[in-house]
Amino acid sequence: MRQRVLILGGSGRIGQSVATDLIAHTEAEILLAGRNSAAGERVCNRLGTRAQFLMLNLEDQAGLSSAIALANLVIHCAGPFHFRDARVLKTCIDQGVNYVDVSDHPSFTRKAMEYSAAAAAAGVTAIVNTGIFPGISNSMVRQDVEQLDVAKKIHLSYVVAGSGGAGITVMRTTFLGLQKPFQAWINGAWQTIKPYSDRETIEFPAPYGRTGVYWFDMPETFTLPNTFPVKTVITKFGTVPDFYNFLTWTVAHWWHPWLLKQTPVIEFLSQVSHLMTDVTDRFSGIGVAIRSEVTGQKDGKPAQVCSTLVHENTAIAAGYGTGSVAQLLLSGQLHKPGVWAVEQALLTDLFNQTLQERGVNIASAIKLG
Repeated sequence: MRQRVLILGGSGRIGQSVATDLIAHTEAEILLAGRNSAAGERVCNRLGTRAQFLMLNLEDQAGLSSAIALANLVIHCAGPFHFRDARVLKTCIDQGVNYVDVSDHPSFTRKAMEYSAAAAAAGVTAIVNTGIFPGISNSMVRQDVEQLDVAKKIHLSYVVAGSGGAGITVMRTTFLGLQKPFQAWINGAWQTIKPYSDRETIEFPAPYGRTGVYWFDMPETFTLPNTFPVKTVITKFGTVPDFYNFLTWTVAHWWHPWLLKQTPVIEFLSQVSHLMTDVTDRFSGIGVAIRSEVTGQKDGKPAQVCSTLVHENTAIAAGYGTGSVAQLLLSGQLHKPGVWAVEQALLTDLFNQTLQERGVNIASAIKLG
């Protein structure tokens, strides 16, 4: 019998990308779960006979439990994760089903990590933060760290063109990330950082070149220092065209914090931004670039490792990140009971193997002295 993968939020842009990847790289049957039957059926028609749609509201615990009971693996793509609890993960643990998600907010990651002991006891492997960033980006860092004898500083930078092809959920995630200051690990201590502050110009590969990035609250801000014994972890994000950066900066710095905590305000900003990117995507594209820079020592000398990745479609790249982890779980190549950030569970050789299968190239260079 074929294995079955349940994708929650399967009719969304990221869910569709994950499903497409699994159809291409596994023999699994795909069960797309969501609340929009029309959208779900359209996706299933495109994917073919191995995909089916299941109407499901995540607030329906009985329905959720029944759906998980049908699966060998659950992939949680139903964001934004700012508002999610860990009920899906807990239900997977209770039923002994492996779990993967595309979560991108620290509050959710912390909730998930609280179930690590329970997952280990149940023999369940749960991998969180598995998309493009966080996700592929974290594994790039792991690969860079492993090239050094001592790693001291991690600097991750991301740039997304327009909407990234990922739909309105990404807009909501961006504005929700501006709501409050967060803690970052700098020079061996936790320091308070204001979102979208401290603009820095980073040299990305073509077609992005020199692009401005800003501090942004990401799960890897705390999972990376928990994983690697470094003194500093910097996570910065930016968009092109650059005027979106200035609009976001204005909201973060000029709008009253109370406004950013109002759901109608977030929804208004998200809808307006989505309409704008519908226009600008035509000339900016919807791609993504990641730059990982790790500094430390090798052979007793100062050293720096820099790796970069560029893809023309952010949503498809996110599908690669999550799909590759799912592929390894389904094949039995990845088995590590507990709850883990992706950089804690995915070995570098497996990471490179799955990306090569998908035609993704990561450029890497080490500089000594």
